[in-house]
Amino acid sequence: MKDFIIPTHRPGEDITDDRDLGTPARHGAPVTLSVDGVAVTVPEGTSVMRAAFLAGISVPKLCASDNLEAFGSCRLCVVEIEGRRGTPASCTTPVAEGMVVRTQSEKVRRIRRGVMELYISDHPLDCLTCAANGDCELQDAAGQVGLRDVRYTPGANHFDPKGIGARSQSEAKLQSGPGNPQYIPKDDSNPYFSYDPSKCIVCSRCVRACEEVQGTFALTIEGRGFDSRVKAGAGADDFLASDCVSCGACVQACPTATLQEKSVAELGTPTRSVITTCAYCGVGCSFKAEMNGDQLVRMVPWKHGKANRGHSCVKGRFAYGYAAHKDRILRPMIRERIEDPWREVEWDEALTFAATRMRAIQEQHGRRSVGVITSSRCTNEETYLVQKLTRAVFGNNNTDTCARVCHSPTGYGLGKTFGTSAGTQDFDSVEQSDVVLIIGANPTDGHPVFASRLKKRLRQGAKLIVVDPRRTDIVRSAHVEAAHHLPLRPGTNVAVVSAMAHVIVTEGLMDEDFIRTRCDWDEFQHYAEFISDPRHAPEATALLTGVPAADLRAAARLFAKGGNGAIYYGLGVTEHSQGSTTVMAIANLAMLTGNIGRPGVGVNPLRGQNNVQGACDMGSFPHELPGYRHVKLPDVRAIFEAAWGVEIDPEPGLRIPNMLDAAVEGRFRGLYCQGEDILQSDPDTAHVAAGLKAMDCVIVHDLFLNETANYAHVFLPGSSFLEKDGTFTNAERRINRVRRVMAPRNGYEDWQVTQMLANAMLQAEGRPLWHYTHPSQIMDEIAATTPSFAGVSYERLETLGSVQWPCNEAAPEGTPLMHIEGFQGGRGHFMITEYIPTDERTGPRYPLLLTTGRILSQYNVGAQTRRTDNTVWHPEDLLEMHPHDAETRGVTEGAWVRLASRSGETTLRVTLTDRVSPGVVYTTFHHPATQANVVTTDFSDWATNCPEYKVTAVQVSPSNGPSDWQERYAAETERARRILPAAE
Repeated sequence: MKDFIIPTHRPGEDITDDRDLGTPARHGAPVTLSVDGVAVTVPEGTSVMRAAFLAGISVPKLCASDNLEAFGSCRLCVVEIEGRRGTPASCTTPVAEGMVVRTQSEKVRRIRRGVMELYISDHPLDCLTCAANGDCELQDAAGQVGLRDVRYTPGANHFDPKGIGARSQSEAKLQSGPGNPQYIPKDDSNPYFSYDPSKCIVCSRCVRACEEVQGTFALTIEGRGFDSRVKAGAGADDFLASDCVSCGACVQACPTATLQEKSVAELGTPTRSVITTCAYCGVGCSFKAEMNGDQLVRMVPWKHGKANRGHSCVKGRFAYGYAAHKDRILRPMIRERIEDPWREVEWDEALTFAATRMRAIQEQHGRRSVGVITSSRCTNEETYLVQKLTRAVFGNNNTDTCARVCHSPTGYGLGKTFGTSAGTQDFDSVEQSDVVLIIGANPTDGHPVFASRLKKRLRQGAKLIVVDPRRTDIVRSAHVEAAHHLPLRPGTNVAVVSAMAHVIVTEGLMDEDFIRTRCDWDEFQHYAEFISDPRHAPEATALLTGVPAADLRAAARLFAKGGNGAIYYGLGVTEHSQGSTTVMAIANLAMLTGNIGRPGVGVNPLRGQNNVQGACDMGSFPHELPGYRHVKLPDVRAIFEAAWGVEIDPEPGLRIPNMLDAAVEGRFRGLYCQGEDILQSDPDTAHVAAGLKAMDCVIVHDLFLNETANYAHVFLPGSSFLEKDGTFTNAERRINRVRRVMAPRNGYEDWQVTQMLANAMLQAEGRPLWHYTHPSQIMDEIAATTPSFAGVSYERLETLGSVQWPCNEAAPEGTPLMHIEGFQGGRGHFMITEYIPTDERTGPRYPLLLTTGRILSQYNVGAQTRRTDNTVWHPEDLLEMHPHDAETRGVTEGAWVRLASRSGETTLRVTLTDRVSPGVVYTTFHHPATQANVVTTDFSDWATNCPEYKVTAVQVSPSNGPSDWQERYAAETERARRILPAAE
């Protein structure tokens, strides 16, 4: 007899075991039982089914899955248990010490065959032409139980559209008949998957996945008995019209072809898979890219992904088609002037052209006249090389990144208070939170997989506080409602958080023991004196913030005394003139209440893009080398000078706004921009355009001719995340492998292109070349020069799946939770957080406040998602406006409106909603036709220059359609994207 001892905890789990074990893992005291003569030890509470699978014994199942709670409806998993009557379902029966289980008695086999025969009697027998052929659990289970015949004569059924007794739909097509009232046609409304009710076995897995995993509750079982069927939405709703968010959980859960990816129906059943990491938001979901040859068939969330735990959203699951879109540029292009059409050339010519121009600029205008912009969409290794390009090849520190444009206040604020520039927890931590404070974040749209885990915890009883000008979906949705929604006026974050701290300090609700033990007590006393001032009281700030004092006091008390308190925040905190101050205020709040250093608590920035954290880690800022070490420090420079064999400029470089200002003034003349579209994403579009137009050489390295490329002289085609090796670092500091799924369509991975550009310049100057042959070598260099990455290697990532930095000798498997014993600097530092109003003020000309954000189906500037079927949900940017504000302006639902600010104006359609308060309007920035950043200003965070996207004074008035500026811009864009035929 074999003995199996099963690990009961996630650390050390076998990341190569992808089997569906039927029911979720449990944690408890070890229990030993016998299954078909095999002894197996599992945690208390484990189901008999899971124990059997872990013992190597397969039990047939249809309604069970290990990411769902046991349901016990299919009755296919029955077993016999010695000393017990009947044949209980193994999925719902917990193990017991000494239990003896038989899974293969004659009685059990007879019952299973009978159950399966009933299923098959109401199921079409067109298996050979079914899209799920070879990947169908019903088909597998029928074989497993030995079903060889169906004895029932054809009767009432759900699969025969003609009502003629046909056993397959293909047979029914050949004949005519009276029709079958039980037959429901296939629903193809969703662009990514179909719903075929004729193949449904009513196992309820899809319904349960929508409830338990996703938390949307869009599906239900309609009818009773024989009339039962899965229904999306209500009434006449189809899947597209329902509340379904297309996360794919139902498709993944379906054991038949009832819910089926259209890509599988078109391209066939996948034959191999590669595990990689999603290239959308900062959650960093792990996926299996399932392939037929080099053709990607589907993306399936990987169950061992530690960030997503087998779940996904519509973007990661389905919106990968942009990688093969017709708009993608696959050959290098150059042009002498931006007014000229593009000319396709070979790589050598393009790189020589670029290197020659950049060298000429530096010879004429000095070495600091050129720079680079790194991307939060690219890998750590690619980003590292781009900042190395400017420091080791160009000889300056002119490097900046879109990460600064969104989360640089996080690095500054948390660095000042905690001593580290990153979040404190892993995503698993939310499962132990009792109170969650969300401020300036919309996780259901921006970070939906994390939001699903959060909603699950809220349904279990945790309390929620939301601080946001809009009533986002997390405030009130199916089975979830915030205990407090504080709809503050945009720009008053510091006042609201300080008022909460005022309540906690003045009412004696702080954790004094934590503060004395873990924080600087003298600093706290100074802070307590500051925050206790009556001007910070909720009653004093209510008129300023728009938040009723009673509501704010109640929220503060809940956070202070509600148990484990976790704070999650987003760009609604950082993209303000006081973004850094708000981050420090949030850190103060966590330290005040002792919510640091254990599961369920912490300060957690929700990063907007897939590698925002990594872009910051890799030294993309003009004043910091990798690992957040200032370039002015001689000992830090010495590390990189020894590794790179060059002398590093001790003078900090230019940020993007400074680059643009210097370009207009004629001092900055050349730019290498990798994977970033600053003309669409950065504020004050007119100023960005002026800066780009003034440069002598703009090199855009991207997948598509983006808006910035309108002003480029060189276009270097990029590779998608499917075509490269590397790593991303997500919002929880988790370093995940990105694995090459297919060959780069442009011929090279992005790190290779950067290396070739560097070598083109180095060779011309007679300097030693770079000789990387794989991204693992770049990571080895990162580890050798950056203490927080010292223990990171591809070998370790292959073994562990992922690690969270710091990963070093002290923490060889990474650090899921930060600041457990103490803060990085030894003590936590309370910072004075004085509220200073933004210089952007409303007035008679611009009486409304505009704030911006994202929507679930689109991503950032939309370059990827606009080239997928996700546009069916969001084909254009809309302006959200309160009905009262609309009525006073004569604006109606769906009408064109003019959105004007001190910086510029644009037009778009309006939608009326009470999600926003009177005086506040909101829009997204996914579509270049809108160019929402035409109206945003150049105000920015006082410490980091992070733009103030979230507060713009505007006026809204009726319009007849696109503005003259938009029509002119569209025409200019069309001219800028002309490409000469290959023969010319």
